[in-house]
Amino acid sequence: MTTVGEALITLLEAHDVDTVFGIPGVHTVELYRGLARSKIRHVTPRHEQGAGFMADGYARAGGRPGIAFVITGPGLTNTITAMGQARADSVPMLVISGVNATPTLGKGLGHLHELPDQRGMMEKVALFSHRVTDADELPGVLARAFALFSSSRPGPVHIEIPTDIMVKPAGGIAALLTNVAPPEPNPAAIAEAAKLCAAARRPLVLAGGGAKRAEAPLQRLAEKLGAPVVQTANARGLLHRHPLGVPASPSLKAVRALMAEADLVIAAGTEFGPTDYDGYSDGGFVLPSNLIRIDIGADQLARRPARISIHADCGAALEALLVEIGTDQPPSGDGQSRAAATRQAAFAEMAPALQAQTRAVEMIRDALPGSIIVGDSTQPVYAANLYYDHDRPGGWFNAATGFGALGYGPPAAIGAALAVPDAPVVCLTGDGGFQ
Repeated sequence: MTTVGEALITLLEAHDVDTVFGIPGVHTVELYRGLARSKIRHVTPRHEQGAGFMADGYARAGGRPGIAFVITGPGLTNTITAMGQARADSVPMLVISGVNATPTLGKGLGHLHELPDQRGMMEKVALFSHRVTDADELPGVLARAFALFSSSRPGPVHIEIPTDIMVKPAGGIAALLTNVAPPEPNPAAIAEAAKLCAAARRPLVLAGGGAKRAEAPLQRLAEKLGAPVVQTANARGLLHRHPLGVPASPSLKAVRALMAEADLVIAAGTEFGPTDYDGYSDGGFVLPSNLIRIDIGADQLARRPARISIHADCGAALEALLVEIGTDQPPSGDGQSRAAATRQAAFAEMAPALQAQTRAVEMIRDALPGSIIVGDSTQPVYAANLYYDHDRPGGWFNAATGFGALGYGPPAAIGAALAVPDAPVVCLTGDGGFQ
């Protein structure tokens, strides 16, 4: 007999899952019975928070959802911090947990690992939380999770299985595989954006984490327009050592000056979060008026309205914009000089101690080319988030922006190393984060 827990493993295999992170417990035994007969690799951390952070690093480095198995109650609450970080940074993460038997839920009888309302708690941090009440629900809820990961702004998803459902028979369940793509860019919006690009004389691109897998069209557009490209912390590695690249935080005065003088700003995959754009909490950041926004998340576009909003994957939107602009447009003449002046001024603006810490990170990069550098909430990471030019798109990420979880670095680096075994992986952490 195949149980629901065992069947779940088979369904994950059908979704091309090859690695899960977790700590087994009495409420998740059936998942581990399934793993014993599976090719899926299981990685055990010291603590469930580590499982979540490993899944995060695995997803960021490898471009695939990170999966965590955790027990009911304290195992799941230990994972919430990692889910909060994933939510803040749009990291695809699937957390599968147990929960107490269905007849006992919400009754407060004092069962092992019992919470008053586990799913209600998870709904506050996950994109969605689903309780499985029947084996037939498994294919659909997994399809929903993976469709969300591939077609919209990703984040953490939670699925819980009561212990009485976990052991029920589940033979013959087939995976529901859906090929859900992101929305195509609206042709009318692309046409209007192309007109603005044609009229711009001092264009600028702001690249966020949503653009990190769109380097080729991003670079072509920047070169076509002669537009400097400012990269937030999660976009570092784009346009490495390119004359139009500006690997500096928009919190710096020099970068804000560049933005203020631009007559067109194209924001690709950035939410304009204060930790990137107002890191000193001085209120000096002003949203550009002549703004084109590209984002896969419709809710993000609604939060910070732009003159033109393009709801699409960054790569697809940039490619469409390039086609619409065509070959006739000459680039503006001073993009490279504006970028060079901003790079120089941004670095000079930093205190000498911060400059030294950035130089130290650059030495690591140069000693280990093509490396993935994973950072914790520690001073050299703060410095490099202000100014640092990495050599690999998606190869610089950390917990020092957004949610800002301490202790992220070591487990996330382990996850990254498992996702990309051929790349050197470096963890930058402090004494507090390492503990």
